[in-house]
Amino acid sequence: MARTRVRIVRVPSVAALTLSTVLALTATACGSDQADKADGGTKAANKSDTVPVVVATTTWEGALAKAAGAEDVKVIVPSSAQHAPDYDPKPSDLAAVAGADFVLYAPFEPYAKKIKEAAGSSAKLVEVDLDNDAARTSAEVTRLGKLFGTQDAAAKWDTSFKSEYGALQQELKAAWPGGRAPAVVAQVFSVWSAKMAGADLRGTYGPQAVTAKQLADLVAKKPAFVLDNVHMTTGKVLPDSGARQVEIVNYPGTDLDLLVVYKNAAETIKRAMASS
Repeated sequence: MARTRVRIVRVPSVAALTLSTVLALTATACGSDQADKADGGTKAANKSDTVPVVVATTTWEGALAKAAGAEDVKVIVPSSAQHAPDYDPKPSDLAAVAGADFVLYAPFEPYAKKIKEAAGSSAKLVEVDLDNDAARTSAEVTRLGKLFGTQDAAAKWDTSFKSEYGALQQELKAAWPGGRAPAVVAQVFSVWSAKMAGADLRGTYGPQAVTAKQLADLVAKKPAFVLDNVHMTTGKVLPDSGARQVEIVNYPGTDLDLLVVYKNAAETIKRAMASS
């Protein structure tokens, strides 16, 4: 099955935006500056007392920012978009970036730097490591907390996360069929879920489509489950192998609750193991 793509109504791409669009945004920003001066600089003073304004390209980066303590987070790519790099930024996205202190993006999202350049933003571009591996998530939240100046909030979230993650690991282990770690193969961006489940990881595939040789090699490993990536799925990965395919979701929802991603994955895997 071809990869699902959710497209947005076509608008001019960032690269094609005219100079007049950028100048219009700049003029708006300048007008705001003049208003601040007329108000005695009160608005600027108030902004310095708040946590940073963060623009995140997707809900994944947005959830990491929220976990790190950011309270003012704007997400550009809608959560309904299955494949973020396919999104075409709109002029309104530029306006959001123009008012940001930080712009969070992943290296596989080609439009992030163009968004900042077109908007003339002074925001700091921050490349984020998008991997739901628990250790990497903790490291990113801690790093962003230091960057935002919200270390205490980040540390509090990380403590809660580690406790919840440990509980999920115990629940999954208790659900192992026959009390033994299930044999699995996983899409490279779903390996984290295999690790959380304590599974016997026997092979990986992707992000490219599985070749005939890879298919034969993976089938030979006799997995009980295939942990696929719903955002990059190519359909049934190991047809006729007897392996049960489990779709893993990596991106948080609009609530930007990163922990929900782990809870949902754990519940999905437990249901699959219970019915095997």
